[in-house]
Amino acid sequence: MIAQLQYNSKRLKIDLSQPLDISIAIKGDDSNVNAWYIDSPKIEPEVFENGVISVEEGAPVNFNRITFNPHSHGTHTETVGHITKKKYSINKYLKQFFFLAEVITVAPEKSGEDYIISAKQLQFAIGNKKREAVVVRTLPNTREKKSRQYSNTNWTYFEKDAIKLLVKKGIKHLLVDLPSIDREEDAGELKGHNAFWNTKGKLRTDCTITEFIYVSNKIKDGAYMLNLQIAPFENDASPSKPVLYQILD
Repeated sequence: MIAQLQYNSKRLKIDLSQPLDISIAIKGDDSNVNAWYIDSPKIEPEVFENGVISVEEGAPVNFNRITFNPHSHGTHTETVGHITKKKYSINKYLKQFFFLAEVITVAPEKSGEDYIISAKQLQFAIGNKKREAVVVRTLPNTREKKSRQYSNTNWTYFEKDAIKLLVKKGIKHLLVDLPSIDREEDAGELKGHNAFWNTKGKLRTDCTITEFIYVSNKIKDGAYMLNLQIAPFENDASPSKPVLYQILD
């Protein structure tokens, strides 16, 4: 199914029958991806006095309770409310869902004991392209990212200047295959988050960060139409399902 979308003054054609899902699903066991030092998510049938509400246990329906943290347990999209006293709900502040995106692949640079993504790398990868969203795939890129236990691993992070460059370029939606754009242990400074949402100036309340994506190696770098799908949680963050569509010539 071919659809035409109006983007600025151009009409873009995308094939809706060929979605490229870059989300990581939430599973109720220890094989689920994880960060931030908490237990795995749980998906369990409710239990009442008359028994376990599960078809396998003889109930007429499955009736599961799901316990998880969106920031720790899978692909999630967050607003500035993640780092502010005032509440900014993802359900209220993400009002559009299709964006012109650029997929880029970056090999993190060694910096002391850390691996970082620098402004120079992003400038080289994006150049002067005008995009609303950027999808960052880091190397090495293996399926192990979908189940990795990230706590206490000092993961790759973005230098503050790299995030400031994205803001300067007008990027409103940043998607990364990491647990956070910031260093795991940074004394709560969150330099990248603060720079992206401009917390020292006019807040960029219509901008989002999506973490814990997985971009298959089959997806080439370049321009795509991004459909950023969320669950309607009144919370700073929601599990999300970003889907890319190739732009047809």
